[in-house]
Amino acid sequence: MPAFRTDAEEARMIRSFLFVPADSDRKIGKALDAGADAVIIDLEDAVAAEARPQARQIAAERIGGRDDVWVRINPLDTEDADLDLEAVLPAAPAGIVLPKPESAADAIDLAARLDELEAANDIPAGRTGIVCVCTERPEALFSLGGYAGATERLRGLSWGAEDLSAAVGASATRGDDGQWLAPYALARSLCLFAASAAGVAAIDTVFTDFRDLEGLSRYAEAARRDGFTGMLAIHPAQVDVINQAFVPTEAELARARRIIELFAANPGAGTLGMDGEMLDRPHLLRAERLVALANRINQ
Repeated sequence: MPAFRTDAEEARMIRSFLFVPADSDRKIGKALDAGADAVIIDLEDAVAAEARPQARQIAAERIGGRDDVWVRINPLDTEDADLDLEAVLPAAPAGIVLPKPESAADAIDLAARLDELEAANDIPAGRTGIVCVCTERPEALFSLGGYAGATERLRGLSWGAEDLSAAVGASATRGDDGQWLAPYALARSLCLFAASAAGVAAIDTVFTDFRDLEGLSRYAEAARRDGFTGMLAIHPAQVDVINQAFVPTEAELARARRIIELFAANPGAGTLGMDGEMLDRPHLLRAERLVALANRINQ
């Protein structure tokens, strides 16, 4: 059992993480009303360098201690990272999204900085979570197992293809059929497995065509099928689609409950038959997790 399973189960309630630029108070207001489970106020890619001082002020004013607002800071190896943290931590965001970590050592470094800033601002120790976008640098892919046991602040791992593809000099990340090309399908899978090993939420990356809601629905449903617990969004129109995709269907729940009841009625059985299918303990575990997920969503 991963060390931080409790935090992961809490994070599993977050189906949608909606990005919004930190330099637009109007857009932040719309994002907060879009119905996302969490909003990520973005101080990195979405904000030009010269606009960051004002963007930090806007972000701090909008956080207000809310438990559904996260902030994406700049990479830890930039001067902007500390400026971002010093500006927003006094407002007590739910967590920090860390882009472009080289390894789990960056998450550990960030956790130490958060320890100091929480103490300085009378914020309960450990309140501020961390989500790492863990595949944006090529070297990061070789050490993803290091997130297991790295820091109790870690709430989730996500991934991204654009920075990774730019780093390796690729001309595309998807094929003509819209599917991830092999290098980026690998990065996605490694993120999923690393999150599971660490006992934290696995958060799939953005679907960039915000007008294609049918395509988004198919992608998000596949993400839940594969084991991801939530997804990043870049437009308010994507939120409802993502939220619905990560809710188990009534048919799935009915089957899961039957599996749980079957094993409960046959204690000690390793394998049981149902509807012509042989079921074993992994089926029971998946069924229990599905029902638990639905219960958390409905709380």
